[in-house]
Amino acid sequence: MQLKYVGDMPLVSKNGVGFDHTQPDKYKFLQAAVELLEALNYGETETTKHLYKTQSVELSSDDLMELIKKHVPSLFNEFASCDIKAHDVVHDLVNRVKANNDLTENERVAWLENIKLMRAYYYQHTINRCAYGEALKALGDEIHEGHIEEIKVPMFKNYGIVLNDMVEVLLKRKVPINAVLQIENTSEGLVGKLILHHS
Repeated sequence: MQLKYVGDMPLVSKNGVGFDHTQPDKYKFLQAAVELLEALNYGETETTKHLYKTQSVELSSDDLMELIKKHVPSLFNEFASCDIKAHDVVHDLVNRVKANNDLTENERVAWLENIKLMRAYYYQHTINRCAYGEALKALGDEIHEGHIEEIKVPMFKNYGIVLNDMVEVLLKRKVPINAVLQIENTSEGLVGKLILHHS
């Protein structure tokens, strides 16, 4: 089981393989998510407002995996369920092609071969999405445990995307945390500010 970048979600057809640019590979956002997770991993403190200073070092796939495992001990169990999801995605695609009566036999064979060709790609895309989702859940736990009320990050290197994704993750928690993302133009550039309201 490993993390690696594979790109946008594939769109497989009888004519070949394209990519759905509206469904990017979540691997792109893992570094920002893991950095925030590490920065906020200290439990309850006197301060509830945090300004995150970014790192300039790019983490390797192995480093990302180790840091996520540190915060999500059940990561490999989660990967096992993601493996099933990836299998189901491919299985569903195959079944839909087989049931499509508008295809010639040659078109059906070509489409099934394209799915087969992209099977590992679908698998990795799903694993990356799972790892990102688990990192966000762990980040939500840190925000809850630390009673964090505000996080500021620079709006580059995907930090803003991670904070935006956190809004929905925090609302879906068993004990929801209301979050509002604001963008501020400061002398140091654009800054994302996540304002958190604990129940």
